[in-house]
Amino acid sequence: MATVRFTPQNVEATVPAGSLLLEAARCAGVTLESPCDGSGSCGKCRAKVAGETRELVRESAHDFLTQAERDAGWVLACQATVLGDVTVEVEAAESDGLRILSEGHAVTVDIDPWFGKLFERAAGVTTVYAGGSPRFTEAGDTSHELYGVAVDIGTTTMVAALIDLRDGRELASASSLNPQARHAQDVLSRIKFGSTIEGLATLQSGVIEELNRLIRDAAGQRGISVEHIYEAVFSGNTTMLHLAVGANPVSLGKFPYTPVVLGDEHVPAAEIGLAIAPEGSVYLPPIMSAYVGADITSGVLAARLAEQSGVVLFVDIGTNGEMVLAVDGRLTATSTAAGPAFEGKNIACGMRASRGAVEQVGLSDAGVFAKTIGDAEPVGICGSGLLDAVGELAAKGGLDKNGRFQNNGASHSQPWKDRWELIDGKPVFRIAGPVFLSQKDIRQVQLAKAAVRAGIDVMLNANGLSAAQVDRVLIAGSFGFHLRTESLINLGLLPREFSGKVEFVGNTSKTGAQAFLVNRQVRARLKEVVRGVQVLELAKYPEFEKTFVKSLSF
Repeated sequence: MATVRFTPQNVEATVPAGSLLLEAARCAGVTLESPCDGSGSCGKCRAKVAGETRELVRESAHDFLTQAERDAGWVLACQATVLGDVTVEVEAAESDGLRILSEGHAVTVDIDPWFGKLFERAAGVTTVYAGGSPRFTEAGDTSHELYGVAVDIGTTTMVAALIDLRDGRELASASSLNPQARHAQDVLSRIKFGSTIEGLATLQSGVIEELNRLIRDAAGQRGISVEHIYEAVFSGNTTMLHLAVGANPVSLGKFPYTPVVLGDEHVPAAEIGLAIAPEGSVYLPPIMSAYVGADITSGVLAARLAEQSGVVLFVDIGTNGEMVLAVDGRLTATSTAAGPAFEGKNIACGMRASRGAVEQVGLSDAGVFAKTIGDAEPVGICGSGLLDAVGELAAKGGLDKNGRFQNNGASHSQPWKDRWELIDGKPVFRIAGPVFLSQKDIRQVQLAKAAVRAGIDVMLNANGLSAAQVDRVLIAGSFGFHLRTESLINLGLLPREFSGKVEFVGNTSKTGAQAFLVNRQVRARLKEVVRGVQVLELAKYPEFEKTFVKSLSF
């Protein structure tokens, strides 16, 4: 047996000799981020082994750490086995100072919630109605306490907003990371992880426990009892909804990709462990397909896409690139697997949008400009900074059209020529302090941006349209809100014809959920809208592969 002591938490776990360091951390209750679930593909589960115990840790080969880092005692927990008693230091969680967007473009709807109340003075009780029918009674007059929660369950982050159902006002909100990311970083890996009984239980209990904490937090801000929260609307992609209600997602990962959860349905809150009113319920908005979920339906509602004239493109940029094209109210939807690069994953210095993350980058005659969140010392780079940096290098001659570094020849005349360095014999571009970009990072961005751009081009082509014919482009999502149009165009993620047409509409998954919550009539209306959506399966589109390869170019 081996005892592993973790600092600065000062906790320990005893495991069989030969166990992975990551397993020991989980046994000790230490949060060590491992979004690839220990497959060794993300490089995020870094830990530092104390000098005198390093010889008792054996590590498999990988290229996520430099030789200098290895010499200092750093290892990847998922690739390191412990042979005896060791002391390990783990990095602080990125959630410190994490910036999560909870605001977005909101749609105005009449107040007509699913739940309602009526005080019956003669009997001295308040009857609670659901869908117009009496459900149960409460002692005394509680008619003034009628609340709901609009929930955005993102792949990376979650937001819960407390809503007064009498007037639609948002009273408080709370947000956090989605705890499922500790086990699997993207939708496909979560489908795989959640396809077993044990994996599904882990992912479902994790997200519900965290939602219960967020709801308590939001309610506590206003001194409200969670027992007077009667309904929650869960807005999220199709996989997130399956995992939240405990539905096995295995069918989402294999042809013909048929969802078990179709949306436009109520689930008893108690059945899934959601700690609101004992007889409260959860409403799941209608979904379009296995990979175009309720978060996009909420976006359609928030942006009134089905009521727009002209050509409007709605794009939610994240680990999935989900998009809807509205042509005079006629909707086409699709989704592309952008991968985790936009979230800072699989990037050498990548991190989430928290304190110290480089969020803006510029290259000019004056050199390199880098702005960090909180104006703190740079410690890593988040998605917006990553796209800025790669976009600037592409626009200013630091990359060729194939994405290769141009770190010699003509680039020597550039004012930022001294930022080219070698680490372990491989070229990197130094952004600020310890933060740099590698050639591998560029490739990750290239693949992600090509997936989104190819989806846009194929969807336009399927509708017989060119980029120039698009009137408005709506960029949704927490990540998208912090991007710059110039960077997206420099990268080629958006066509140059979109210049001057881009609007950032924020977290429409949450604001759409709020509209579903306060007006039950929009539920039936959006169900009909979703039925009329043409879902474009890119894998079946004959030109997609060729379009994707073309989109790799800068």
